[in-house]
Amino acid sequence: MGDEIMEIQEIKKQLFNLEKELLTPQVRKNSVMLKEVLSADFFEFGSSGTIWSKKDVVEAGLSLREMTLSEFAIHPLAEDVMLVTYRVHDRTRNQHTLRSSIWRKKEHQWQLFFHQGTIAT
Repeated sequence: MGDEIMEIQEIKKQLFNLEKELLTPQVRKNSVMLKEVLSADFFEFGSSGTIWSKKDVVEAGLSLREMTLSEFAIHPLAEDVMLVTYRVHDRTRNQHTLRSSIWRKKEHQWQLFFHQGTIAT
């Protein structure tokens, strides 16, 4: 039981760091890094209502904004599939969003399969 809790905490730390990196300009405009972290079948429901694919994101990059992440939680769905939820404060647009992501582990590497942003009050 103790090892399982420690493993979940380690996964939470890894996924928190990946989500935090995805908010940085260094990753958001880096097609090589986006190709690596997004799974081949990645898709996103954006807070704008737009549906994005991996191809869309890699080709266009992600918008550059000053954002902070809070209230990060992890919800195991399977041994190698995790749902994460958190809040983002977009300081550039003075907007708050609720975020959820599904991460899958493939060959010892976590990849983002699904993401959704919902505008919050």
